[in-house]
Amino acid sequence: MNGYFRLICEENSTYLQIEPPTEGGEPAGINEIMEYLNNRNIDFDSQALYAVSGKTEAQRLRLNRNSCMEERENYKLVISPDNMKATIRFYAPSKGGELMTRNELVSDLGYKGIKFGIQDVEIDKFFRSRRYCEDIVVAMGKVPRHGEDAHIEYYFNTDGKARPTLNEDGSVDFFHLNTISHCQKGDVLAKLFPEDLGEPGRNVLGEPLKPRDVKKKKLKYGRNITLSEDKLTLTSDVDGHVTLVDDKVFVSDVLTVENVDNSTGDIEYDGSVEISGNVCANFSVVAKGNIQVGGVVEGAYLQAGGDIIITRGMNGMGRGELKAGGNIVAKFMENATAMAKGYVSTDSILHSSVQAGDEITVSGRRGFITGGRVCALNNVSVKTLGSSMGADTVIEVGVDPTLKSRIQQIQKEIAEATRVVKSVQPLLTATQQKLAKGIKLSPDQIQYMKSLIALSQLKKKEVESKTVEMEAMQDSLGNLTNASVNVTGVVFPGTKICIGDSSMIVQGQMQYCKFIRTGGEVKMTAL
Repeated sequence: MNGYFRLICEENSTYLQIEPPTEGGEPAGINEIMEYLNNRNIDFDSQALYAVSGKTEAQRLRLNRNSCMEERENYKLVISPDNMKATIRFYAPSKGGELMTRNELVSDLGYKGIKFGIQDVEIDKFFRSRRYCEDIVVAMGKVPRHGEDAHIEYYFNTDGKARPTLNEDGSVDFFHLNTISHCQKGDVLAKLFPEDLGEPGRNVLGEPLKPRDVKKKKLKYGRNITLSEDKLTLTSDVDGHVTLVDDKVFVSDVLTVENVDNSTGDIEYDGSVEISGNVCANFSVVAKGNIQVGGVVEGAYLQAGGDIIITRGMNGMGRGELKAGGNIVAKFMENATAMAKGYVSTDSILHSSVQAGDEITVSGRRGFITGGRVCALNNVSVKTLGSSMGADTVIEVGVDPTLKSRIQQIQKEIAEATRVVKSVQPLLTATQQKLAKGIKLSPDQIQYMKSLIALSQLKKKEVESKTVEMEAMQDSLGNLTNASVNVTGVVFPGTKICIGDSSMIVQGQMQYCKFIRTGGEVKMTAL
């Protein structure tokens, strides 16, 4: 414990008893002693006081030859500048002086303004075992707990800047720019984490301390979005794409872009896509809904689960392709491939391969089909068919073009599997002959022959299964007896007309005619 001091008041003299510290405590400070004496107007010789201070044994010093009043046990109060801590130092009573009680101390602290955070444990500790000239914290303020601003977490890409995909080989794929944030119905788009207001504090004087102000937020959103009952979660109502504009979340099942080019890269979208401008060559647009293009489609790939509508037409450049689960409507088609499960409607078809699950209508001022192959299940209606220049033009109706294409694909697969079987068979025959002559094979040769046998058996089964599939398709292929080709203008010689499994080549120029199948042959009749 620290060293301390006390007054000894006698009849004609005043003495100061200085007790040394114990167990590593600090000695009584000379300045503290002098302050204590000055506050009580007790005369003393400062040089004599300096001479006895700091000693390791008890000292008794006569201060003066005057008699003094007995001093009660008392204390010095220090409040920190921020009013968050109150500290006292007790001073011993003079010899024979009165001791302070606990209730007296607490009452006196209250009188001096200490109203909050009283440290009862420390106070009780002193009154159980008095220690003088030591700092005792008798009150501690409560620091306010500062809260946090509200914040929103978005579960989609909020950075609209295009970033190309990095391929495994280190090259950059500028066709996939990751600019679209896709979402599915039920996806969580954003969550609001509300503000934490914190908790107020209080200093030892009982004055409240406010935590810092925090910012509040709320979720902002447009249509196709549901806000949870607790107003903390945004969920998508549709399949589409999600964007963030001025802190507001938007979901749309229609993606709108100006052009499909280097600024967008390829587009793959669960809803519909509307393109106000053009689709440049070598890019692709794949949508589960419809695709609508306000400009021209160049040598690009478009695939839609619904319709494809091209206001100004398509110049496929020999590599452009359209695939629609619904219909295709285009101003023109040139050097392109187009397949629709519904109908195809256009003003002209030039050197293109066009298939429709229903019908193909080529109307308008020009309304021509020149070159290429045009197939429809029901009928083809056209103004001008073929070309005076003799361009090869083939028109097929009465057969489902997709089914026919599948049959052709199966035929290729059967031919390839048969080729493999025939190429393996000589090796198997030669091996059997060696074994018959008693020639032994090495383990590697045996393993190799086993792999060839397995391959041959696999390909034979493939031929059998695909043959059955092809025959079933051919049985269901059928021929539509009412399928026709209607020409409202001119059909030029050399044009080939196929209806079902019958065909004819137009020998001379004809006008305003209709081609139908009757008696197993393709016949021309007047419209």
